[in-house]
Amino acid sequence: MPKYVIERNFVGAGQLSPAELAALSDRSCSALRSFGSRVQWVESYVTRDKIYCIYVAPNENLIREHARLTGFPVNHVAEVKHVIDPTTSEAAVYPLDHELRHDLAKEAGVY
Repeated sequence: MPKYVIERNFVGAGQLSPAELAALSDRSCSALRSFGSRVQWVESYVTRDKIYCIYVAPNENLIREHARLTGFPVNHVAEVKHVIDPTTSEAAVYPLDHELRHDLAKEAGVY
């Protein structure tokens, strides 16, 4: 099932108290129950004036319907195409071209 990143402009989000964050979470969970298992909230990242949410859903329309039910803003929805992390480099079959020419760690002064 597709995964989405939702950007929500939320002035003062980083200043919210634990109780206020719990109330937002409760509102989201209440709306999610109406979707059954079709829409899943994975986690959210709260910054100073934005909240970035990770959801799994069959389509973007259900993400927007969840926002409508909660009253949460949706400023941008992007479908995740790939997830990478430090272990992604372990899957490389051949060294990248620039790695053949440069010792990047040495050039960065690591050793």
